[in-house]
Amino acid sequence: MTYFKIDDVAKETGLTKRTIRYYEEIGLIQPPDRTDGGTRLYTQEEINKLKRVVVAKDVLGFSLQELQYFISLNETIEQKRNEYRASRDENKLQELRELALNVQKQVELINMKMEKMQVFKKELEDLYTRANNVLNKGSSKTESR
Repeated sequence: MTYFKIDDVAKETGLTKRTIRYYEEIGLIQPPDRTDGGTRLYTQEEINKLKRVVVAKDVLGFSLQELQYFISLNETIEQKRNEYRASRDENKLQELRELALNVQKQVELINMKMEKMQVFKKELEDLYTRANNVLNKGSSKTESR
């Protein structure tokens, strides 16, 4: 398995080392393996997880609290799915149904955010068009002088 130091992870994810350590501290990512000297060693899977966090935070506008909930939910679903596969217990199946409902709520939250982003984008495009119209009218007046 290939391991990466925090400098490499920071370059690949666009995060600072401090942010990566903070995400570890608040539980967004699991603490990575360490060398005997204490150097953090990240796997490609951990780097990919950090990249998903960046996308969710920057692109979708998730708060850190929402991200923590999402990651916790994801880990819980994986755990419950494995437990259900191992036991086929009806209670485990019900827990999976409840988790699926929570995931659906998260999808609805993302859809609401995307709708709001589309409205905001349209407002910015309209503002840009109006500004250009004013600029074009102003430049045609100075050209006619």
